[in-house]
Amino acid sequence: MVLNKSMESMPSQVKITADSTCDLPDAVLRRYGIGLVPLYVTLGDRSFRDRLEISPKELYAYADRTGRLPKTSAVTVRDYLDYFTPYQLAGKSVVHFTISRSMSACYQNAVSAANALGNVRVIDSANLSSGIGLLAVRAAELAAAGLDADSICADIRGRIPKVEASFVIDTLKYLHKGGRCSSVAALGANLLSLKPCIEVKNGAMEVGKKYRGSLEKCLRAYVTDRLKGRADLDLARIFVTHSPLPPRLAEKVVRWIGGLAPFGEIIDTDASCTICTHCGPGTLGILFLRK
Repeated sequence: MVLNKSMESMPSQVKITADSTCDLPDAVLRRYGIGLVPLYVTLGDRSFRDRLEISPKELYAYADRTGRLPKTSAVTVRDYLDYFTPYQLAGKSVVHFTISRSMSACYQNAVSAANALGNVRVIDSANLSSGIGLLAVRAAELAAAGLDADSICADIRGRIPKVEASFVIDTLKYLHKGGRCSSVAALGANLLSLKPCIEVKNGAMEVGKKYRGSLEKCLRAYVTDRLKGRADLDLARIFVTHSPLPPRLAEKVVRWIGGLAPFGEIIDTDASCTICTHCGPGTLGILFLRK
C-alpha cells in the first residue's frame, strides 16, 4: 500500500508518532502526518532538542573544537505526557514508536506516560534510525486506511523482525568515545583503512562485514552485498540514511540502488543528531523491509 498524497488532512482516529531517532525527513513526516518527539543533545552545559534546535554540523564542530563527544538523553516522561495529552483530549488514540529499548530509556518513559493516559500504545521498534521510520510510515498508511490502534499494532509487530537496518562507519572514533568500541579496535581499523558494517539484530548493534578502501569503494561494495540478486525484498521503499558525507556521494548510492533493485521509492535522508553523535561523520546505511 503506497499513498502518494498527504495524509495529514485525512480523517483518522489514530495518530502515529515517533521519537526523533526515526530519521524521517520533514517531507515524509508531513506526507504521512507523523508526529515527532525530540530527544535531547547536550553540548557542554547546554541542552538542545534534536532536529529542532541543533544540527549535525553544529554537533561535529563542537566535537572538533573541544575534543569531547556530545551527550544524548531520552525523551522525558513529562515531555511524552505533554505531547500525547492533546490527542487524548481530542478523543484520538496514539501509536508511538521508540528506538530500541536496549539503546535508550525512551521506551520505558513512553510506557510510563501511556499508562497514565490510557490512549497511547507504545511500540519498541527494536531498531534505530530509518528502521523505526519504515515501521512508522507503514503504521501511518494503515491509520489512513481506517484501521484501529490495536489492529495497527498487531500488523507492525509482525513486521519488526523484517526490518533490515545496517550502516557502514567511516571512522570508529565516535563509537570509541561513546564506549561502544575499544581503543585497540579503533586504532586497528584506522591503520588498515577498515570500514565496518554495523547491523541491527534483535534490538542491538552488531559488527558485520568489514570493508577496506576509500569510503566510496566500500559503500558501493556494501550496497551490492545488501541488494544484489535478492528475491526477499519488500520493494515499496528503501531509505538511504547518512551523517554528513563527501559531496554527491549519497546521490551515487541512490543510483547504485536503482540499478540493483526496482524500489518504488528511494528516500535520501539525513541522520538525526542523536544518531550522528554515536556514528560520526561519513556514515551511511540502507534500510528496508523484507517480505
